[in-house]
Amino acid sequence: MTSLRTPSERLATGGREPAAPDADMGDARTVPPGRRQGRGQGRGRRRYGRRHRALLYAGRVAVGGLTLLLWQFASGRWVDPFFVSSPSDVAARLAALVRSGELWPHLLTTLAEFGAGLGIGTAGGIALGLAIAFSGLVGQWFHPYVMALYSLPRVALAPLFIVWFGIGLTSKVTMVATMVIFAVFYNVYEGIRSIDPDLLDMARAHRASFLRTLRWIVFPALTPWLLTALRLGVGLALIGAVIAELVGSSAGLGYYIKNSSNLLDITGVFAGLAVITAVAMTFDTLVGALSRYLLRYR
Repeated sequence: MTSLRTPSERLATGGREPAAPDADMGDARTVPPGRRQGRGQGRGRRRYGRRHRALLYAGRVAVGGLTLLLWQFASGRWVDPFFVSSPSDVAARLAALVRSGELWPHLLTTLAEFGAGLGIGTAGGIALGLAIAFSGLVGQWFHPYVMALYSLPRVALAPLFIVWFGIGLTSKVTMVATMVIFAVFYNVYEGIRSIDPDLLDMARAHRASFLRTLRWIVFPALTPWLLTALRLGVGLALIGAVIAELVGSSAGLGYYIKNSSNLLDITGVFAGLAVITAVAMTFDTLVGALSRYLLRYR
C-alpha cells in the first residue's frame, strides 16, 4: 500500500513505516463501547446495592432504637412500670441471667426442642408433599384430611402430647414438628403443582427415574418454595416450643416466662421474650442469607 505520509514525516521516522496495530489484540488503549457500558452498569449496580443495604440496616436500627427510646420514656411517665417494665431494667436482668448462668439451661433446652422439631417437621412436610402430589388419585383421597388436620389449633393438642409422651423433650419436639410440618407440606405441594407439566412429560419420555426427576426438575423448582417454608417454619417452631413449655415443662424459655409471670415479675417476662426475639431474628437472618446464596442466579 502506498504511504500517504508527507516527505517531512518520512524524514522524521527515518523512512520507516509505523507498525500497524495487531489485528488480534487491537489497541490496548481502547475498549469496545459495549464492554465499557457493561462495566459501568456493573459498578452502578454494586454502588446501588451497597447504598440500599446501608439504608436498609440503618432504617432497621433506627426503628428499633426509636421503639426502645419510646418504651423507656413511657415507662414511669405514661404507663406504670409494673405492667411494662423498661428496656434498662430488662437489659439489667439479662446481664444478671448471663452472669449467673441461669439463662443458658433454658436457652439450650428451647434450642434443642426448636432444632429437633424443625428438622423433623421439615423432612416430614417434604415427604408428605411429594407423596400426595405424585400419588395421583390416591393423594387426592388424603388431601382434604391433611388440610383438616392443618386447621386444628395446635395449642389444644399440647396437653394431649404431654399426656401421651410425658413432660420431657418428646412432647415438645412433637408439638414443634406438628407446627412446622403442615406449612412445609403446603409449600411443597403447591410448588410441585406449579412445575411446568411439559418438563415432567419430557422426563418421562426420556425414561428418567423418579430420583433423577427429583434431582433435576422437582427440587430446583421447589427451592424458592422450600426457603419460604423454612422461613415460616423458624417462627412456627419457636412458637410451638414456647407454647409446649408454657403448658408443662421444667426448663426452657417458656418455662422461665411462665414462672416469672406467676411471680408477677414483669421484667423477667420481658427478658424471656427478648431472648426469644433475638433467637428468631438470628435464624431469620441466616435463612435470608441462605436464600440470597441459593437464589443468586435470579
